[in-house]
Amino acid sequence: MVAENSDADLIARVEALPELVNGDDRLVHRGRFLSAEFMIELGGRPFHVSIERGRIVRLDRAALPLRPWRFAIRGDDEGWRRFWRAIPEPPFHDIFALTRHAGFRIEGDLHPFMANLLYFKDVLAAPRRLAAEP
Repeated sequence: MVAENSDADLIARVEALPELVNGDDRLVHRGRFLSAEFMIELGGRPFHVSIERGRIVRLDRAALPLRPWRFAIRGDDEGWRRFWRAIPEPPFHDIFALTRHAGFRIEGDLHPFMANLLYFKDVLAAPRRLAAEP
C-alpha cells in the first residue's frame, strides 16, 4: 500500500491518468475533437501527456529533450496532493485558483487549454477519484 502523502502516491496518480480518462466515456466524448501534447510537472518531475481525440494515448514519466508540448502545468508536490484530495479546500479546488494562490504555473500556448477548459479541468481532477478520503 502506498502512503497517500508520498512521492510514490503522486506519481501513481499521474500514471493512472490514462486509465481514469479513457475509462470515462463522457470525458472522452467531451474531448473528441482534441489532439494535443501537454506536460504536467510535479515538483520538478515532468510527465508528458499525448491526447488523441480525447483519449490519453501516451504518458511518459520524464520529458525527453526537445519533446514538444503545447502547454505545461507546473506545481509543487504539496499543491498537487491538496488538489487531488477527494474534496479539496479552497484554493486547491480549482486549477486557476492554484495559479493565483499556490504558486502553480500554466505556460506555453494556452489556446488548446482554454478552448477545451472543462475537458482539461476534469482530466486534471480525475486522480481525486483515487483519494481515500470521503
